[in-house]
Amino acid sequence: MNAGRTKTAPADDDLWDLLVVGGGTAGIVGAKTAAHLGARVLLVEQERTGGDCLWTGCVPSKALLAAASVAASARTAHRFGVGVGEISVDFTQVMRHVRAAIDHIAPVDSIEALEESSVAVTEGTAHFTTADSAEIDGTRVRFRQALVATGAAPALPRIPGLADVGYLTSETVWDLDELPADLVVLGGGSIGCELGQAFARLGSRVSVVEGAPSILPREDPRAAEALARALVDDGVELHTGSGVEAIEATTGGAGVLRLGNGRQVPFTRLLVAVGRTPRTVDLGLDAAGVEVDDRGFVVVDELLRTTNHHIWAAGDLTGHPQFTHTAGVHASLAASNAIVGVRRKVNLAAVPRVTFTDPEVAAVGLASDTRLPGLHCVEWSHSHVDRAVAEAAVDGTTRLVVGKRGRILGATVVGPRAGETLGELTLAITRGLTTRDLTGVIHPYPTYNDGPWNAAVSDVRDQLARPTARRALGVLVRTRRWRLRRAA
Repeated sequence: MNAGRTKTAPADDDLWDLLVVGGGTAGIVGAKTAAHLGARVLLVEQERTGGDCLWTGCVPSKALLAAASVAASARTAHRFGVGVGEISVDFTQVMRHVRAAIDHIAPVDSIEALEESSVAVTEGTAHFTTADSAEIDGTRVRFRQALVATGAAPALPRIPGLADVGYLTSETVWDLDELPADLVVLGGGSIGCELGQAFARLGSRVSVVEGAPSILPREDPRAAEALARALVDDGVELHTGSGVEAIEATTGGAGVLRLGNGRQVPFTRLLVAVGRTPRTVDLGLDAAGVEVDDRGFVVVDELLRTTNHHIWAAGDLTGHPQFTHTAGVHASLAASNAIVGVRRKVNLAAVPRVTFTDPEVAAVGLASDTRLPGLHCVEWSHSHVDRAVAEAAVDGTTRLVVGKRGRILGATVVGPRAGETLGELTLAITRGLTTRDLTGVIHPYPTYNDGPWNAAVSDVRDQLARPTARRALGVLVRTRRWRLRRAA
């Protein structure tokens, strides 16, 4: 929408309170935060403001998942006694819906919106030249503070033959104008599972290949198992536990994956979704005294300062969890630290994450399979969540990781609206709340939030059933009984 527009032409040797490099979520939030604090801010973006989340990530993927969910619901409507005729998918119309969602949200991240927040924006390529200066397409600008927020790009594995096929990534998959007949997704993480399920529900024959023993290898194994069952029900073929040794091209961008276990997986289109790599090359970070690690991530401290204490970094290029919400919060924190001089620290103990499949897999804090002294896990099956029963979606669970004195330290939720359910649990972990605190809050009924609430109730009951607690309760009950008798 705003690509190609240059709104501000910085003067040579101009001095800015904050130079922001990158116009994605972190750059936009950081720039607006600094401007609201009274700083003179220049944001540089070489393509279009909005970043990956708007154009190739969160927004288009969720719009695609929404269309796929409607198709899946129609196919299974008979479960509720509802008859639906033959289901057809107009992929062109589906992609129109995806692009319409982007177009609707784009003005919020536009140059005009940034300017209304008193942020100067210029299109161009920036690279640092000294510890306190940078060049933007040949124009030198100076800064008191800078925020690097250039994000990350899809990672490409070193597999023989990959360059010989017309592979897709999470950036280029949105250029499709036809539904792939046979789509192979290389990578069984969140992006691979989301897009794999979406295309399967829209009518593609989908295979997901993951070298780890299971999909979602960083999540609770039982959560991964629940999603694996759902993917198989949607017709997805899963290949786990063996990496790809080579790719053999055939014709028209198609090919065959040759796995380490001897299997061959043919495809008409290949989607590579094996992670993301930081965009830190050609930024001139060495000249600015900014250190990067051996993977290319910018090294930051707990305040988000780089090794040049006048330059800060936030978002996917820092090595912190690569989520839009993390990028936004951290950018606001970094900008506040840079402009006002406060010393707010990042908190990575309660960063929520959601895989927006069906069922959703949401988690925060300690993993539910964590084995440490003083911890225990409380589980509540969604077969006992009345909303899940009413919607025939009982193959879900809530698991709470509970520490001493009932403090909630982690949670994993599998099921519909798990991402929304996770908000309360993230707050609980951040504020040091206990299961008893959670049980004391009135929850609306019937909702999927009954899962965490009932898990908390179960934990409190277990606490009360312990010998020490029962003895104390016994004393209280007998004392109360005695006083009532005397009062009578």
